[in-house]
Amino acid sequence: MRMDLTYQQLRLVLAVHDAGSFTLAAEELHLAQSSMSRTVREVERKLGTTLFHRTTRNLVTTPEGDEFCRVARRVVDAFDAGINHFEGFLAGSRGRVRVAALPSLAAILLPPVVSTYRAAHPGVELSIVDGMSDEVLQQVRSGEVDLAVTVTAEPLPDLDVRPIATDQFCCVFPPQHRFSQRRELTWADLAGEPHIAFEPSSSIRQHAERAFATAQVGPEVVLESRNIGTVAGLVAAGLGVAVVPGLVLPLVQFAHLEHRALGAPETRRQIAVVRDPNRPLAAASEAFVATITGAQHAAEPLPPEMTWLPAQR
Repeated sequence: MRMDLTYQQLRLVLAVHDAGSFTLAAEELHLAQSSMSRTVREVERKLGTTLFHRTTRNLVTTPEGDEFCRVARRVVDAFDAGINHFEGFLAGSRGRVRVAALPSLAAILLPPVVSTYRAAHPGVELSIVDGMSDEVLQQVRSGEVDLAVTVTAEPLPDLDVRPIATDQFCCVFPPQHRFSQRRELTWADLAGEPHIAFEPSSSIRQHAERAFATAQVGPEVVLESRNIGTVAGLVAAGLGVAVVPGLVLPLVQFAHLEHRALGAPETRRQIAVVRDPNRPLAAASEAFVATITGAQHAAEPLPPEMTWLPAQR
């Protein structure tokens, strides 16, 4: 048997039950007592049972009324909680934000942004997924994430790209290396040096190869790795030098390496917030983007060889 009862009817029945009086319930809800009585009678008619036993002196809830009120309260509480959540979702204080990022960006650039965001939006569920450049962009295109913070080396006509920073490529080497006596280095200076390279799928490797080609230098690759820590460890062991972007310099500090920015050609990566323009962002995601650009506008400190771009107005 289907019973078409409204949220308002449930609330009125609960008010009568809690107050123990039609008069008091009507006063609390600022309604006419006659309206309250009609509503309760209508609910009783639909249910086919009596909820309240009325006398000239008092009002007693029947056993059926007690059970119905227990059910009604669960429904009303769940509805209220859902509406509160949705209002928070619209305001950006509730919901879920899914962000994809390169590992170096997830480890270095995003933590202070996440800290600021969570302090202002504690009710939002935030997840950060790291991955290689192609993986990150695919997650944006598939809708697995709301946005990405990544390096953009080529135009992405199908995506909305908002540049926020750049970092310059550097050479890292052990303190005892001959490069430690140099104040400046160029890509051509790396000719003939044993080179610890990142795997070809890495965006770092792709940027480096383009710069080497421009400088007409062929690096002598002796080892490859996908992991930044592994590359740094191999360099520290004296097995070669490596080319890394400025953003990852904090991640190689454990190896006690020195670095010099590389010029001729000066090679910088563009770091951007990327999203699918065909998928509107929820308020909570918009607020996350605003937190990133807020850090950009305030010129929050960045690692060496990394620079905020002028904030877009």
